[in-house]
Amino acid sequence: MNIIIVGDGKVGAALATQLSSEGHDVTIIDSNPQALMDSSEKLDIMTVIGNGAAMSTLRDAGAERADILIAATSRDELNLLTCLTAKKLGVRHTIARVRNPEYSDQLASMREELGLSMTVNPELAAAQEAYQLLRFPSFLKRDSFAKGRVEIVAVPVDKDSKLVGIPLYKLYEIAGVNVLVCAVEREDGVHIPSGSFTLQEGDTIYVTAALLDLAELVKNMGLVEKRIRSLLIIGGSRIAFYLGRRCLDSGMTVKIVERDHDRCVALAEAMPRATIIEADGSRQDVLESEGVRSYDAVVTLTGMDEENLVLSMLASHLGVSKVITKINRLEYTDVFRKVGIGSVISPKGLCCANIVRYVRAMSSAAGVDSVLTLHPIVDGKAEALEFLAGPETRHQGEMLKNIPLKEGILVSCITHKARTIIPKGDSSFVSGDTVIVVTAGGRTINDLNDIFADRAG
Repeated sequence: MNIIIVGDGKVGAALATQLSSEGHDVTIIDSNPQALMDSSEKLDIMTVIGNGAAMSTLRDAGAERADILIAATSRDELNLLTCLTAKKLGVRHTIARVRNPEYSDQLASMREELGLSMTVNPELAAAQEAYQLLRFPSFLKRDSFAKGRVEIVAVPVDKDSKLVGIPLYKLYEIAGVNVLVCAVEREDGVHIPSGSFTLQEGDTIYVTAALLDLAELVKNMGLVEKRIRSLLIIGGSRIAFYLGRRCLDSGMTVKIVERDHDRCVALAEAMPRATIIEADGSRQDVLESEGVRSYDAVVTLTGMDEENLVLSMLASHLGVSKVITKINRLEYTDVFRKVGIGSVISPKGLCCANIVRYVRAMSSAAGVDSVLTLHPIVDGKAEALEFLAGPETRHQGEMLKNIPLKEGILVSCITHKARTIIPKGDSSFVSGDTVIVVTAGGRTINDLNDIFADRAG
């Protein structure tokens, strides 16, 4: 597909990297020549210098022939104008990054007039993920599928875990509910395991389970699950606003530490039930004076990854049971794991995953069986994808044990008429079912038929 990306910042560069690696023809527009030069040296893409909202610039980038335009600059208004202009020039699908919470209601009612196929809000997505992690603190990560009925959760296997030395075919004896381990992260890499795979101390397992079974899973596996009643947020960003409001509504007490006076005033006016502290949250004496040890959870949301890392390490050292860390540079994720930082959220990563899902859905050659949901897991080293089986999907009604799948692919869940099925060898799917597939990184899957080893052509 021909794809234009307007904005060569963190999100735009990440999207260009991912989409070009999947074989799309990518053109980036930006007013910064140096940023474009850096991207063109690293990637096989085209670049255009200029204002992405201007018709002349969009024409230079080939908008009349483009299938998708993604407006990912730092300015919401420019992104909206860019999409409107691109639609006038004939771009089939337009996606805008819109971050201002004041625009949310307007966009819902004006999407058609603005020519928008999709909007993404990285900060809102990050806040939603953080909130889900606070609901089940034992999990390092949570991703939802099948309209929220199915979850893939990341669980650490520490030295005291009941899972150490257990082969996966015996997992039900401990879990007490039907679950499937769809991926295992170990020091030597990522494994898509079979039933004979034996778990070790230090593993992180990614478990597929029905939402209704999560509480029972936590109980039976002996995971310490303390309800989060008090939350300390360091950094008063948009994520802090979205997350703080959601947590207050759920009954938590919320304190936000922010150094900028005007931002503190704005947060206090928007969330009168929250406690807003104007102070430098990066200082240990400030955090200790605010009673960081007494909080059930700490979320670090400053604008610097390194600062968030240090603050999260400090909170963990002081005994906070649940720590969530925001990062933008995904290459830091391995560092976080090695120093024992638990949950990580990445607004950039969430934004890119949502857009890539949409692009893959549009790329489905037959227009069916396309990606409904896509979540990178294991720090982007694997993917979990949800598909809707259609009339053209092959191997319908066949037992999974008889279906030839490509190497490194696992069917982890089937939803049939709103019923969640954790699959076994004799399970099958039919048209209308949703199928969740987990695959190791480096393979692009656009439709469900791509997972079969005997696909024609």
